[in-house]
Amino acid sequence: MTILTSPVGSVDIPDVSITEYVLRVVDEYPDRPAMIDGMTGRSLTYSEMREAIFHTAGGLAETGFGKGDVLAVMAPNLPEYTIAFHAVALLGGIVTTINPTYTAHEVLHQLIDAGAKYLVTIGMFLDIAKEAADGTTVDEIYTFDGAEGSVPFASLLGEARISEQVPVDYEQDIAVLPYSSGTTGLSKGVMLTHHNLVANLAQGEPMMGLDPDGEVLVAVLPFFHIYGMQVLMNGAMANGATTVTMPRFDLELFLGILEDHKVTRAYIVPPIVLALAKHPMVDEFDLSALRVIFSGAAPLGADVSAEAAKRTGADVVQGYGLTETSPITHATMLGEVKPGSIGWMIPLTEARIVDPETGQDCAVNEDGELWIRGPQVMKGYLNNQEATDYSIDSEGWFHTGDIGHVDEDDHYYIVDRLKELIKYKGFQVPPAELEALLLTHPSIVDAAVIPVPDDEAGELPKAYVVLNPAIPATTHEIMDFVAEHVATYKQVRIVEFIDEIPKSASGKILRRVLRDQSA
Repeated sequence: MTILTSPVGSVDIPDVSITEYVLRVVDEYPDRPAMIDGMTGRSLTYSEMREAIFHTAGGLAETGFGKGDVLAVMAPNLPEYTIAFHAVALLGGIVTTINPTYTAHEVLHQLIDAGAKYLVTIGMFLDIAKEAADGTTVDEIYTFDGAEGSVPFASLLGEARISEQVPVDYEQDIAVLPYSSGTTGLSKGVMLTHHNLVANLAQGEPMMGLDPDGEVLVAVLPFFHIYGMQVLMNGAMANGATTVTMPRFDLELFLGILEDHKVTRAYIVPPIVLALAKHPMVDEFDLSALRVIFSGAAPLGADVSAEAAKRTGADVVQGYGLTETSPITHATMLGEVKPGSIGWMIPLTEARIVDPETGQDCAVNEDGELWIRGPQVMKGYLNNQEATDYSIDSEGWFHTGDIGHVDEDDHYYIVDRLKELIKYKGFQVPPAELEALLLTHPSIVDAAVIPVPDDEAGELPKAYVVLNPAIPATTHEIMDFVAEHVATYKQVRIVEFIDEIPKSASGKILRRVLRDQSA
């Protein structure tokens, strides 16, 4: 067995809750802006943020919300998202984060599976929230914007104030329950403890190298996604940075925020790096304050990376992680950039690169499946011991499903996926979920979904469909059918009709055959 370790050294992981860790620098920078709403310019200082969190926790406690209860948040990035997250954590509760573009059916699945007591959203998504919550354990729906027909979230921010963190078992009690897609159907709740989250923030600090004199970050990555949640919502505050929130990506708005707020670091995904590299609008804005562009959530090509760096004057670096690892396992240190690499492994993390056919450890520069072990690895999947046992073996190794290698300088590279998830703009799209949906269409006899490369999105879901000749359907009808049932990022973008779906003797779809045909 060849166990790989980090060249960076070790770090200390304090025995505290995630909220205590995130609020650790408030007294050093009480008047520094912690978060700024990029749409309105409204800001909260570090001391104001702490008071809002403690008072909101007091208000929640008065409603009967307590340790082990689950609050679902289905909203775009706002400063109040952070307040809700940490008020719940202070009470020993659990936050489950929901993609606000989900359909009512998808939201329903998560609310039921997580056992949510309350749901927080905004007016734009209130109808879907109400439809999804009907008949579930959700007792109350709050809205950040006080939309008509809901209870304003601000009503919780009253005289009541809790004085300290409710005691929790840092290594066992779950703090957050994001959902991650699997290859076998609906998404699964990833149980991340206080220790998981705190450990990963501490592990990532040597790699990030944030300037204690103050950095300005733009939060365009959604807080419901582990990358935005941990790096931009929690990690930034824990290190005294100012975060400017955006509810959604719009290139002109994004560039305007970079210029107006003198953003020093942009944590983004490959499609946005591509825009910075190629879009003519970039030349209309002053990006001189931007020093670092950090790309994650999907692989970034070396050519695009170099082009974006040349155009913006910023260092373009990459990292790697998964929802199940809180999320970071690898990151590039400034000054140690190798184009196309995800960087070095972070401290207190172990890895193996294993040949999926033989189970033997691979040599340097030899591709295999990346396995991870460390304090950031999840407790497991909620209500799904079978999936947990499949992903985490008896020795604690999390099998990532990603194929890659390590070079002679301890730099790692991801080249393929053993899992068959499609990565559309950084979001996970499980082919099996779309295939199951397609098979409910009366015209479709059989179907398979594969990724096809795309410069902007990274990958597009493409459906191969076998039609019932007696019930014809067009490509547009099929795409519209899928669009009615799933979130935008999961929608099928290309449809090709074929006579037969290639399958193994056991009936497993041979997606690699289809990928080879499509190439």
